Amino acid sequence: MFSSIATIADINHAIQLALTPVFLLTGIAGILNVMTGRLARIIDRGRQVTEGSVQIDPAARAVLRTEIINLDRRRHLTSRAINACTLAALLVCTVIATLFIDGLLAISLRWLVGTLFTAATFALIVGLWSFLGEVRIAMQTVRIPLALLDE
Repeated sequence: MFSSIATIADINHAIQLALTPVFLLTGIAGILNVMTGRLARIIDRGRQVTEGSVQIDPAARAVLRTEIINLDRRRHLTSRAINACTLAALLVCTVIATLFIDGLLAISLRWLVGTLFTAATFALIVGLWSFLGEVRIAMQTVRIPLALLDE
């Protein structure tokens, strides 16, 4: 089995092929960093809102209930985005490993690389689409009074 291991030139080529997905992996890591930061802020705001909601009047409670519902929707979408982007990152890692196996053992795994990369792309699309939904909800629910902007 080890007699099929490629030459140094083939190993060098496999490393070059694996570099492109590594850049994608770096981009996904940056996106995940932003998403986890937003999730932490959503959770913190949810805790802040629910801690003081016991001793308030019914009118204010209705406003808080709406905010809590929106925070829960945002939390759900952000969590889905993180899960999908993490799956995309794992699939990209699998693409990198498959490229090395293909290059080192001279086994044709191009169909697997293509399938994994396509799956990673779809997972990334789902993650970004979910993140877009969370940002849309955040923009709709956070209103800055114009009087504050004039000062």
